[in-house]
Amino acid sequence: MTCGCKVGRISQRYELADLDGELVRYWTDRTDQRYSTRDLAEHVNQRVLEAALDDAGLQYKDGEVENTYRLLTGEDVSSGTQVQTRKELERDSVPVEDVESDFVSHQTVYNHLTNCLEASLESPSDEERLERSRDKLGALRNRTAVVTEDTIAQLARNDVLDVGEFDVLVNVTVSCKDCRQQYTVRDLLEQGGCDC
Repeated sequence: MTCGCKVGRISQRYELADLDGELVRYWTDRTDQRYSTRDLAEHVNQRVLEAALDDAGLQYKDGEVENTYRLLTGEDVSSGTQVQTRKELERDSVPVEDVESDFVSHQTVYNHLTNCLEASLESPSDEERLERSRDKLGALRNRTAVVTEDTIAQLARNDVLDVGEFDVLVNVTVSCKDCRQQYTVRDLLEQGGCDC
C-alpha cells in the first residue's frame, strides 16, 4: 500500500515500484556512499524524468537523463538553455510542466523517509567515527599536498618562481593548550586523546 504523500503519489504515477527500498537503502547506508536527502531528492527527480522519457518512447544514452535534469534545474545553466531544453522535450511529447511539478524537495524526501517509511539513521560507533575522520583528514592532507605541488610547479613553469626538484610534505600538528603536548593528527586519533 502506497502512502498519500507526494513521494508516494509520484512513485505510483510513474510506476517506480522499487523507489521506497532504494531511498531507505541509500539513506541508511553506513559507508561513505550514503546519500544525503538532497542527493535522494535529485535521485527521485531523475527517476521521474527517466520514467517520463520512457513513456514518451524516447531513446537515451547513458548519462543523458542526469544531464537533461541538470539542464532543467541546474543553477549554473542559463535560462536560455533551460527554455531550449524544455522546448525540445515538449517537441518530443514529454509533458515537461507536469514532470517539473512532480519534482520533490529534500524536505519532502526526508518527511517520506521518517513519517511514511519510518526510517531512521543509526548513529555510527566511535570506531566508525574515528575511521571516517581519519579518512577525511587524510584525503584533505593529500589534496593540500597536490594543490600546493601543482601551484608551485605552475609558478615555476611560468618563471615566476625559481625552484629545483621539490617535494611537498603536509604535516598537521595538534597542540593541547592544557598539557602543552603536541601530536600528529594520526597519533592523537589512534591514542584516543592526549595525556593530560
